[in-house]
Amino acid sequence: MDKKLYRSSTNAMLGGVCGGLGEYLGIEPTLVRLLFVLLALSSGAGVLLYLAMWVIVPLEGSTTGTTWQQTLRQGTQEMADKARALGEELRKTTHNQSPSQASLVVGGLLVALGVVFLLQNLNLPGLWWFNMGMLWPLLLVVGGIALLLRRSKEK
Repeated sequence: MDKKLYRSSTNAMLGGVCGGLGEYLGIEPTLVRLLFVLLALSSGAGVLLYLAMWVIVPLEGSTTGTTWQQTLRQGTQEMADKARALGEELRKTTHNQSPSQASLVVGGLLVALGVVFLLQNLNLPGLWWFNMGMLWPLLLVVGGIALLLRRSKEK
């Protein structure tokens, strides 16, 4: 059987790249997503590779006679549409919140980052363990747990 690589239209979180790769390789798309995240965090290559595949790889169910130029045009148009939709959703979300609440969140994040950078530059003897290499993974874990807990409370 001749398998072709397509972006998944049913198992898509953003552009369907990981879902399509998972189906093509016969593995769980979540593992492919995890690989892309690890590549993105380690070298940034995961983001570039994902975006390139989003543009180059045709969407599942698209006509087989399309040229590569049409595939590129469709991929970039789809990416632009998705970016517009995400921007609109972000705008609606921030407009629904009171300005004081949004200012409080942004201000708190700025203060927290300032404290982190200040502590890192002070080189205090008791904070030898504190560095940005340890902080970012810790923030990702805490953020992931918070999202999972929030999601489970919504259901």
